[in-house]
Amino acid sequence: MDGNGRWAQRRGLPRTAGHTAGEENLAAVVRASVARNIDYLTVFGFSTENWIRPRGEVRHILGLHKKLFGRITELNELNVKVQWVGRPFDDPTARTPRYVQRAIRKAISDTAGNTGMTMTVAFDYGSRTEIAHAARRLISARQEPSVLNMSNQMYLSDMPEVDVLVRTSGETRISNFLLWQAVGAPSYFTDNTWPEFSAEDLDLALQLAQQFKTHETAYLAPRPN
Repeated sequence: MDGNGRWAQRRGLPRTAGHTAGEENLAAVVRASVARNIDYLTVFGFSTENWIRPRGEVRHILGLHKKLFGRITELNELNVKVQWVGRPFDDPTARTPRYVQRAIRKAISDTAGNTGMTMTVAFDYGSRTEIAHAARRLISARQEPSVLNMSNQMYLSDMPEVDVLVRTSGETRISNFLLWQAVGAPSYFTDNTWPEFSAEDLDLALQLAQQFKTHETAYLAPRPN
C-alpha cells in the first residue's frame, strides 16, 4: 500500500495526512473485496524496515493501526475474519508496541467466528525475516530442509499462496513482502497511490489473476487424443 506520503505532498499536506487517507481507503477496499467474494486479502501495513522512518510519522502510523484493528463492529458486519502476520511478539527482535499488540489480539479474538473474507494485516513484517525464522525453526526441530517443511514453519503456515500481488504508486517492484508465498504469482502495478486505489484497480488486478489462472490451467491440461 505505497504512496501515502506522495499523495499528501502533491496536495501540500503533511505525510501523516496521507497515512490517514490510506487507512480510510483500506476500509473501502475491504468493503469492495467483500462485495466481490474475495476469500483472502493480505495487506502490508508496516514493515520491519519502516521503524527507521521519522519518529512522529511512526507514531502516527502506529495509532492508525490501532484504529484499524479497532474497526470490530464494521468487520463483524462484513463477516470479515482478521489475522496478523509479523515477527512473533515474544521474538527478541520484535518491536510491536504493547498497545498495538493488544489491539491485534482483540481484533483476532472478536472476529474469530466470522466465516467470510480473511483479512491478514502484515505488521512488523519482512519476508526475509520470516524465511530466516522458518529456517531456524526447521534446524531446531531437526527436520529435513524441504520446501514443504519450510512452508510449514512460516508465520502463518495455512496462508494460501498468492493469486495476484498488487503494488501501487508507480513502483514496479515487489518489496520484501510474501516472497515465499508469492512465487509465480502475477503482479499488478498501478500509478495510483494507495489513497487513490479504487474498485476499478481491484477489478483489473482480479482480471489479471483470472487470466493467469486460465492460462496456467490451459498449459497444464492434457492434450486431446
